[in-house]
Amino acid sequence: MLYFLPKPVRGVLALLLYALNTLFWFVPLLLLALLKLLPVKRWQAWLTYLLDAIAVAWISMNNVTTRLFTRINWQVEGLDALSRKDWYLLLANHQSWADILVLQNLFNRRIPFIKFFLKKELLYVPFMGLAWWALDFPFMKRYSKTELAKKPHLQGKDIETTRKACEKFRFKPSTVMNFVEGTRFTQMKHDKQQSPYQHLLKPKAGGVAFVLGAMGQQLHKILDVTIHYPERTPSFWDYISGAVHAIRVKVRVLPITEQLLGDYQDPAFRASFQQWVNELWQYKDQQLQQMAAEQES
Repeated sequence: MLYFLPKPVRGVLALLLYALNTLFWFVPLLLLALLKLLPVKRWQAWLTYLLDAIAVAWISMNNVTTRLFTRINWQVEGLDALSRKDWYLLLANHQSWADILVLQNLFNRRIPFIKFFLKKELLYVPFMGLAWWALDFPFMKRYSKTELAKKPHLQGKDIETTRKACEKFRFKPSTVMNFVEGTRFTQMKHDKQQSPYQHLLKPKAGGVAFVLGAMGQQLHKILDVTIHYPERTPSFWDYISGAVHAIRVKVRVLPITEQLLGDYQDPAFRASFQQWVNELWQYKDQQLQQMAAEQES
């Protein structure tokens, strides 16, 4: 609608609206977060629905801002089978900070509000830690190999701690997101890793296994999401200022089978799980190659 404005003006106005929208919703979010501190389970469960509704409204208004200042040709496959009443683990490739906005734009009101694992230390970040806790973002406690060597009794405690933190997901549909590569793709990182994939970094199977180990009984399906930018990988600024003209996304819904649930410390299971993740990543790389070839033809 406002695409006729110069790109810098669009970017500044969009950023301003994103900031104002965030501040507007953060106030009631923080107030409800404080009320949720009352240790009454039914009260907390009821507030959880209100808090998630606030988060969905926040994303919805951000999406309105995106439509105001951009003209993106969205080419998306695989959204038909999604439901807001299901439990998902969302796995996606990662190229840009814009990926988060892309995922929120596509999946808002189609699946439960997307959440992601946070380090337990972030719980103590002023204001935001309380907000993340109120929105039921799962906080995890990971022990280093050095800590485990010194204190063997901590073996498995990280999974157990995270599993307890995720018990609330049994009662309300949820989506947990994981960028499997662990960082944004760049050609420099690709070359340094000597990645066997043309368009992807090496996947970190351990992170996915950790999520499934902690939440396997709560999650029902995997959303395998492949994001492709036909022009070039955009920055956050490119996305909000209207410099992105086309985005392609393919979504696959995969089952979480018993073969994906197990102890990652077990060598046999670890080998099997790594093979599954590598095959998933090989297929994703082929998808990206196909989309790139279609773009050039």
